[in-house]
Amino acid sequence: MKSDCVRKGTEGAPKRALFHALGMTEEELNRPLVGIVNSYNEIVPGHMNLDKITEAVKIGVAMGGGTPVVFPAIAVCDGIAMGHQGMKYSLVTRDLIADSTEAMAIAHAFDALVMIPNCDKNVPGLLMAAARLNIPTIFVSGGPMLAGRVDGRKTSFSSISEAVGEFTAGRIDEAKLSEFEQKTCPTCGSCSGMYTANSMNCLTEVLGMGLRGNGTIPAVYSQRIQLAKEAGMQVMELFRRNIRPRDIMTEEAFRNALTMDMALGCSTNSMLHLPAIANECGIRLNVEIANEISEKTPNLCHLAPAGPTYMEDLNEAGGVYAVMNEINKLGLLHTELMTCTGKTVAENIQGCVNLNPEVIRPVENPYSKTGGIAVLKGNLAPDSCVVKRSAVAPEMLRHEGPARVFDCEEDAMEAITSGKIQEGDVVVIRYEGPKGGPGMREMLNPTSAIMGMGLGSTVALITDGRFSGATRGAAIGHVSPEAAVGGPIALVREGDIISIDIVNHAINVKVSDGEMAKRKASWKPREPKITTGYLARYAAMVTSGNRGAVLEAVKS
Repeated sequence: MKSDCVRKGTEGAPKRALFHALGMTEEELNRPLVGIVNSYNEIVPGHMNLDKITEAVKIGVAMGGGTPVVFPAIAVCDGIAMGHQGMKYSLVTRDLIADSTEAMAIAHAFDALVMIPNCDKNVPGLLMAAARLNIPTIFVSGGPMLAGRVDGRKTSFSSISEAVGEFTAGRIDEAKLSEFEQKTCPTCGSCSGMYTANSMNCLTEVLGMGLRGNGTIPAVYSQRIQLAKEAGMQVMELFRRNIRPRDIMTEEAFRNALTMDMALGCSTNSMLHLPAIANECGIRLNVEIANEISEKTPNLCHLAPAGPTYMEDLNEAGGVYAVMNEINKLGLLHTELMTCTGKTVAENIQGCVNLNPEVIRPVENPYSKTGGIAVLKGNLAPDSCVVKRSAVAPEMLRHEGPARVFDCEEDAMEAITSGKIQEGDVVVIRYEGPKGGPGMREMLNPTSAIMGMGLGSTVALITDGRFSGATRGAAIGHVSPEAAVGGPIALVREGDIISIDIVNHAINVKVSDGEMAKRKASWKPREPKITTGYLARYAAMVTSGNRGAVLEAVKS
């Protein structure tokens, strides 16, 4: 076993002394050491229940014949970090999580791992670590939050964000805003729509790294505890059969994930995370193939914020496997692949029927014939940008309007909430990329304000930062190259006409090449916003704004 180097032989006596100090018995020392990466904390609602998940996993590992050993991973709540300097730290924690987990696993020679993430950066960060370490590993998330209810309608975190915009516009009063505040997030768990956390937990199932229900069983259901015990037992089966993450996360598995991303209508942040995970597997995943996959993959789910259904509804309708089975009627999935169940994709999804065609549309009656995400290119984004197409109003799939240019999120928010943005405008928020932010902030607040003020079907937003999975409307993020490295978004001026054509994957500013060249010649880099600490080191090492740089940047 891998752990023999810390437990066996005469030279291992000092190490065994330390294990004895932990209270371990000889029987425990003779079993495989299984690291349990616990993302529990008391600041993230999606993580406050992970102590219970961890205890259930420990029981499962012990039942399966292993010795469970818990160590922690950090987690940031994007909702709490949103709209201030804290959001600059969110994306970079993905690398911190991957790096620290790698360090702990190698330093202590674990034989296998169970990863317990839930929210936005923990899931991809731990998947990256699993790929790097390549020892038998399984995932079990904390599960989604139940939807709230206001006026008899289900709500999610985006509901309260949009309610702020409605209050600012005078469309609701303070009492109603308070009601949204009290009722929107009623339980622990990852926020209840198809936001980034739930997107990545569902795609973990698709990749084959989590058991059935990993992405959809609500956090408060006892079935989630059962799933955790099953994951603990199953990691021991993976250990015995020596099934490793890179045996599971193959190039074909990532294509399956992109296909299901389109069918489920996942967060645009999956376009940052899937290539990063693939990179750790030694696979170059060019996100531009997303359009190729989208063209033949129908969008079957309109989960919040795109529609009125929630993760609990998807779970009741049959979950991720039911959507996979539905999509596979078109022959779009690679079904021969091994998964953490010890079975193939085909064996996993066999008999997983769609129990609610209003939640999971049949392939004969999709929400759209193309997928939920689109990658756009043009003279404004030569290296591409991303939009959650499934959450865009039909009338905004093509839009043209004057640019309203802001060099940070705060300035854009002030203009939106003070009524300075008019119908037809294109709000441009720049210098928020991985280097320019630094940290590539996620901006739910501006999009929610636009929606709440009733401008969601007439105003577009573009940024070299990110938009939340909770975002709806014509919100186009990840514009690359970013402004901080002199990308075209840095050269846009107030009033320039911007043309957006999501149908044809195009985004352009209507300025001549000659004029853009003149602007480029006079453009000067800005002074760094943050000059000390981890973020400054991060910004210094990101040499360009394209996603590839973000994926591979920053190991300091």
